[in-house]
Amino acid sequence: MTEITDQIAESFVNQLARAAFEGVGPFAPAHRVADEALRETGDPEVAIDALVARHTRLAGVGGFVTGLGGFLVLPVALPANVLGFYTLAARLVAAIAHLRGHDLTQPETRMAVLMSLTGDHASQLLANAGVMVPTGRMTKMALRGLPVSTVAMVNKALGFKLLVGVGEKGLARLGRAIPLAGGVIGGTIDIAMIRSIASHARDEFPANAAATPDVIEVEDRSTASQ
Repeated sequence: MTEITDQIAESFVNQLARAAFEGVGPFAPAHRVADEALRETGDPEVAIDALVARHTRLAGVGGFVTGLGGFLVLPVALPANVLGFYTLAARLVAAIAHLRGHDLTQPETRMAVLMSLTGDHASQLLANAGVMVPTGRMTKMALRGLPVSTVAMVNKALGFKLLVGVGEKGLARLGRAIPLAGGVIGGTIDIAMIRSIASHARDEFPANAAATPDVIEVEDRSTASQ
C-alpha cells in the first residue's frame, strides 16, 4: 500500500464525512435513512435496531459501493469493499446519533461520529492530539470548541488510524490464497466490526430528550398484501 501521508489521511476522513452526512449518488445520507427507518417503525430505538440489522447485512455482503463511480478516490491501493465498510459504518453511527437527537450539522457531532469508527481508541487519539477526555465524558463534549489547528490534527490522526486498519483488514480478507475462504473471512470480520462500532455508538450518543424524534404512530399493515 502507498505510504500514508497527512494529505491522504485528511482526504480519507473528509470523503467519509461527505458520504455519511451528505450522501453521494445513490448512497443516501444518514439523516435520510434514519428518518425513513423512523417512519417505518414509529420509534427511535426500534429504528436504530432496524438500521443496525440492515447495515450489518450490507457489510456482510460487501462490494456494494463499487458501482458508485469511485466516489472515494485516493492515491492508495485499497479494496473498494473495505472502503465501503467504513462508509457504511460512518453512516450507521451518524444515523444512530440523529435518532438519539444529536444535531448532525454541528462540527463536534460530526467529528464524534467519525471518531466512533475507532471504537475504544478515540480517547487515545484525542489524548495524542492534546485533548484530554475526563472519565465518562462523551467524545462529542470533548470536541466542542476546539481550535481549528487541533481539529485538523485530530482529523489526520483519525485518518491514519482508519487507513492502517483498512490495510490490516485488506490483508486479513485475502484468506491466504484461498478465494472462497477469503470471502468468508472478510464477511465475518465486517459483520463483527460493524456490530462493535454500532454498540460503541449507542453508548457514545445517549438519547437527547430535548431533541429526540417523537414516536410515530405506525399503521398496522399486518393484513396488507405483501
